Order: sequence, then C-alpha cells, then structure tokens
Amino acid sequence: MHAPPQDFGRAFLIGILLNAGFIIAQVIYGLKANSVALLADAGHNAGDVLSLILAWGASRLTKRLPSPRFTYGLRGSSILASLTNAVLLLVVVGGLAWESITRFASPEQSASGTVIAIALLGVAINGVTALLFFKGRKEDLNIKAAYLHMLADAGISLGVALSGVAVMATGWLWIDPLAGLAVSLVIIVGTVSLLKESLAMALQAVPEGIDPVSVRAILKNLPGVREVHDLHIWPISTTDIACSVHLVMPGGHPGDAFIRDIGCLLGGQYKICHTTVQIETGDGGECPLASDKVI
Repeated sequence: MHAPPQDFGRAFLIGILLNAGFIIAQVIYGLKANSVALLADAGHNAGDVLSLILAWGASRLTKRLPSPRFTYGLRGSSILASLTNAVLLLVVVGGLAWESITRFASPEQSASGTVIAIALLGVAINGVTALLFFKGRKEDLNIKAAYLHMLADAGISLGVALSGVAVMATGWLWIDPLAGLAVSLVIIVGTVSLLKESLAMALQAVPEGIDPVSVRAILKNLPGVREVHDLHIWPISTTDIACSVHLVMPGGHPGDAFIRDIGCLLGGQYKICHTTVQIETGDGGECPLASDKVI
C-alpha cells in the first residue's frame, strides 16, 4: 500500500497566478523595451503556465476512482498532459527562435534597464514558485519535475538580465536577439527530452530506471519457478508503474503469501505499485503467450 500523495493544489494555483501576472508584465515591457529576449522568455513562461494548468488538472483527474470502463481510473491523463505540454512548448518556442534569428539582420535598440528589471522580477517569481514544490520533490516525480522546471526558469530569467547588462555596457544590439535565441535553444533541448519521455510513456515503454532483464532474473530465481514469460512493465501514469507476468511452477500454486511477497519485492526495489502474477504448472502444454514475440 502507498501513502496518499500530498495535495499540491494550492501550490499549483499560486504558481499559475504568479506566472500569469508575470507574463503580462513581460509582454507589456518587452514590447515597450523592444526586447526579443524578454518576449522569448514570456513565450516560455506562457508554456509554463499552460504546463502548470495541465499538470494541475491531470493531478486532479488521477484521483478519480476506477470505473467499469476506466479500470485504472484516469491516471493516464498525467501522461497525456506531459505529452501535450511538450508539443505546445515546442511550437511556441520554435516561433520565438525564428523571430530572434530574423532580428539579427536588423538589430534594434532595446531599453536595457527595463529588460534587467523585468528579468530579475522573473528570477524572484520563478524562485518562489519552485519553493512551493520543494517539499514534494522527493516523493512525487511530477512535483519534482515542476520544481526543477521552475528552478531552471529562474536561471533563464537571470540569463536574460545578464544580456541586458551586456547591452548596456557594450552597446552591442545583437546581444539581445542572441540571448533570445539562446533562451529558445535551451528550452527546445529540454523540451525534446520531455517529448521523448512522454512519447515513451504513451507507448507504454518500460519506465527509465527499471531493467526488465533484471526483473526477469529476480523472478526466475524465486523458489519453485522454472520459467518466466509474458513479462510486461508499463506506466499507468507519470508516477505509477504496473507489471504483469506468467510464472511456470511445476509444484503448483505456492499460495497467496507468495504472490504478496512478489508485489512487495517489486514495489520495494522498482516502485512497481500494481503487480499481477499468473501461476502455471506447465502440465497443460505450452502457454500461447510464452514466446517473447507474442503480446
């Protein structure tokens, strides 16, 4: 059994409101200051707000009880939210990266003082938002992702502020679009990684950190087990992992305690929370699912 996860609904709400207000300030002053770097960061933060909204909504949906139709409840919604966030963020930031590239041909004067002030405000807001998720970063991977994401945003805002200082000190106008492009590229690299992870989860790939060969070996070495087949390990959500397997035990069914021990073993070592084991004696012919080529 797992302890009920801590509710971070209030943290999500505060983070969304803080960042939404900051986006409005970035757009207004980014246009006034003629700063691509500020506008690029505003686009990024818009993606962050959408990410927080989707993550919050998904966290609420994952608490829905199972039904005859949705036997796992709606836990998979967290995977869909992650995948949607990655795609939307790539679209938004890709457009802003292109705008930064076109600005190199005709760099324009920007109000560096305004850029620095707004960017430093971003450092503070993103830092506060990250702290809202600090306590849950070790228990919940979704919360940890939110924490690290907002912490990285604080670093990006600091980079924008430094670009404003550089323009003010040197007068080189191309530094602003360069900073906008650099911010966009950093975000794109991180988002591609998120997209790959989300796609892998959506396709029910074995979660990272779990070696199916090791799991198979552990099960094969259990007392009385002659063969292991039809082993599947997949994510139910971004935090829950399921496993199903057939064990051939010629000595017969070892009892319910044996099944419970397998669940505790896989839960303790791999954080697999839902394990289903089918026991076969092998005296009825080969199982139709014995081949690794059969699903």
